[in-house]
Amino acid sequence: MWEAIRRWFDPRELRSVGTTPDYRFSLANERTFLAWLRTGLALIAGGLAAAQFLPRLPLAHLREVIAVALLLLGAAVAVRAVDHWARTERAIRLGEELPASRFPAVLALVVALGALLLVVAVLARAVG
Repeated sequence: MWEAIRRWFDPRELRSVGTTPDYRFSLANERTFLAWLRTGLALIAGGLAAAQFLPRLPLAHLREVIAVALLLLGAAVAVRAVDHWARTERAIRLGEELPASRFPAVLALVVALGALLLVVAVLARAVG
């Protein structure tokens, strides 16, 4: 694990692997990385907004649970973004198949489940 993290911060090691690819592929990989970072930042902003602006909900500490869940999910997306960027850049340089990832599907399911739980919380507040 520490080896992978070290690679994220050492561009010399990344450039020493394989051959220099067409720069358009590296730039596309970087744009994807930045899109994932924007997603992580949006989740973090949502977590902060939930902590500050959501009224008290019918279940004790539900507001805090929502906020912490969004903050942790945002952090996970950011870490996953840099890991995927590094693995993809390495694969491009080595002419290998790009790394497959289930993370987008998992993230979509987690966000959908969270939205459904929020609907239940809002309806519970309206009824109760």
